[in-house]
Amino acid sequence: MTEVQIALDAQNHLGETPVWSVAEQALWWVNCEHPPEIHCWHPGTDEHRVWPLPQRVGGIALGPNGGLLVVLADGIYDFDAGTGSLRLRAPSPLPRGVSLHECTCDRQGRLWVGGFDHAFPADRNAAGAAICRLEDGSLVPVITGIAVANAMAISPDGRTFYFADSPKRKVEACDLDPETGALTNRRTFLTLKDGEGFVDGATVDSAGGYWLANVGAGALRRYTPDGTLDRIVPLPFSNPTKPAFGGARLDVLYVTSTSMQMGQFTQPTIENGAVFALTPGETGLAEPTLRK
Repeated sequence: MTEVQIALDAQNHLGETPVWSVAEQALWWVNCEHPPEIHCWHPGTDEHRVWPLPQRVGGIALGPNGGLLVVLADGIYDFDAGTGSLRLRAPSPLPRGVSLHECTCDRQGRLWVGGFDHAFPADRNAAGAAICRLEDGSLVPVITGIAVANAMAISPDGRTFYFADSPKRKVEACDLDPETGALTNRRTFLTLKDGEGFVDGATVDSAGGYWLANVGAGALRRYTPDGTLDRIVPLPFSNPTKPAFGGARLDVLYVTSTSMQMGQFTQPTIENGAVFALTPGETGLAEPTLRK
């Protein structure tokens, strides 16, 4: 069995979007709310820094020239870690009551941002969110009719875009044109069964394996590029939110978590809200940097 350890007891309410910076040899992630924060941890020195934010945060991406891009509820911002300042790059195009949420960068440096319709879960038919692409300084909705965007990841060759609308408990895939960013051939990639938790964050390894966090079920699942379930990694905590490869050889899988109650777990042995680490045997890919 793969050993899972606490890398950092971050005590997050909702840890999300871990991103490994190869240049800094550091892990970045966010605590979405209560309170909204950016975190950075250097495993080599155990230095852990935290920056408060003025509103709910959904994710981060590596920016050009060593910068950082931050997805807040109302837009995407350039973040200066030295001063903690934020500069608006693009406002949200989504309606009131819908926050920007998760993000990912494709192999060509395009930013993809998903939304979260706060009418869910009270309204089980909520669908006011969308997945947007950053184009010429504006966020353009490209997949609409979504409640909670999650599980976004890009295949190693840059030609498959994975995403989910979490309440539907399935992950979909589209063909991605590397040159234009156009999405075609939308299809179901995987579907979770009862007892398998909910769809949350995801990443890919260098062999094309798709790693999905099963929040509420205490597991990571690895799928091959054709959607076949390859492996289940049980976790000693119930609420993983998103995995990301890091470490000097990109062979460590870091996993953020939430302390929110997301489902039933019979024998929790480690507190949710920490950042965890394991070495699954696969290696990851260097995180793409947002193009200017």
